[in-house]
Amino acid sequence: MSTLSSTDAQALLSAAEQVIQNAYEPYSHYPVGAAILLGDNSVVTGVNVENAAYPSGICAERVAIGNAVSQGKKDFKAIAVYSPKGDISPCGMCRQTISEFGPDITLVFKWQGEIRQLPISELLPFSFSNETMGKDN
Repeated sequence: MSTLSSTDAQALLSAAEQVIQNAYEPYSHYPVGAAILLGDNSVVTGVNVENAAYPSGICAERVAIGNAVSQGKKDFKAIAVYSPKGDISPCGMCRQTISEFGPDITLVFKWQGEIRQLPISELLPFSFSNETMGKDN
């Protein structure tokens, strides 16, 4: 895992914060924004999109991943997640989805007033993968 500079980590969090205005969260009233730093140093964002049928909603991280993949981009360096409601880190489903793209992706988020940077492998040490499922790429 390569840690981002504090300036780069803050910039990625700011990108996640700026997209918050587009969140669709009429049920939870808990807006979340995500921003992915790609290998070419471009940034792709996403927001949570809720639905009255709760399981149909989708988290900001997975929206951002879907946006990136639909543009043919899969070289993720870091993913920031932000909510104005306070401490937040990716949920379990998002952690598994992020790990699909590499164990060294840096997660950037605020926790207890501090900006944290951790590799996805530390937040989800026993993720499913081609190797654990006995499959080749």
